Amino acid sequence: MPVFAAIAVLALLIVVHELGHFMAARLQGIHVNRFSLGFGPILWKYQGTETEYAVRAFPLGGFVGFPDDDPDSNIPPEDPNLLRNRPILDRAIVISAGVIANLVFAYLLLVTQLGFVGIPDFNYKPGVVVTPVASDVTLAALQAGIKAGDVVLLADGQPLKASREAIPTLMKVIQDHPNQPIPLSIERQGQNISLTVTPEPGADGKGRIGVKLAPNGTPLRRHLDNPVDIFTTAATEFQRIVILTVQGFGLLISNFGETANQVAGPVKIVELGANIAKSDAANLFQFAALISINLAIINILPLPALDGGQLAFLLIEGLRGKPLPTKIQDGIMQTGLMLLLGLGIFLIVRDTFNLESVQRLFQ
Repeated sequence: MPVFAAIAVLALLIVVHELGHFMAARLQGIHVNRFSLGFGPILWKYQGTETEYAVRAFPLGGFVGFPDDDPDSNIPPEDPNLLRNRPILDRAIVISAGVIANLVFAYLLLVTQLGFVGIPDFNYKPGVVVTPVASDVTLAALQAGIKAGDVVLLADGQPLKASREAIPTLMKVIQDHPNQPIPLSIERQGQNISLTVTPEPGADGKGRIGVKLAPNGTPLRRHLDNPVDIFTTAATEFQRIVILTVQGFGLLISNFGETANQVAGPVKIVELGANIAKSDAANLFQFAALISINLAIINILPLPALDGGQLAFLLIEGLRGKPLPTKIQDGIMQTGLMLLLGLGIFLIVRDTFNLESVQRLFQ
């Protein structure tokens, strides 16, 4: 079920994007003859009065088709309601509507979460919880007698207060004391005990003790009742996600060699969504908002086969007073589409082989 929930989220966001294009065209009286979810061979289709609705084999996106590009269309080439015969502004509205739809939908998802589901929060208590010892790092914690479930209250005399800063504080103490004993005050099953741990230096020279750490406390959801608070908090969170996403793309471009492996395709997105749905399905609202904003920003990039690439053609047309020759536009768009499909297939194959269940098959 978590996997299907994640797939449904991704499919919904694609539908929202394409529905933005579709509605922007229809509301202006522009002819639309195709509405497809995915690319490639058709798995299911329904023929409406003017538009064919289809689900295709490769879930790498979707598209809205116009009779301008259909040689079998019965609509006269001079019809004023063909997309290509409309003013630049009308076409720009249609092309940008998918991005706008994703952004608006992301904001509404955040409003829904804040108003009906609640904000993920945490009731912090003093200390840091020790989780099971990691098998791939040093065993200094075992040698010191630290056990899973222990709550570290003091480290080298520093109290670990009831806040999100408790874990960074403890990690800094450990990393700053390689080969140096650190006195700890620990709560174990209601009793306070004192232990001393000596971090071993890692490859980077920083101390490590071989445990994973978790905040001490209980997760909760904070609900907002004031409509003004709901919309303003949603706007703040929306702005935060947009800024972080733009910064992420900037980092990808400026440090491509180091960050390229962090690019996620549909399989990785579904895996992340499934894990979120499994742990707390309510968090799918924020996850969907994040992916929707990412889809919007990706599509607005001025690259062939993306909405931003088509807007770039319109900008050139506005500056030149006439569009680029059709053959040039088609060549650029087809090349971009092939590269986009190639990248999508590569990401699907890579992320599939990186799945834990697939990795186990090769062990």
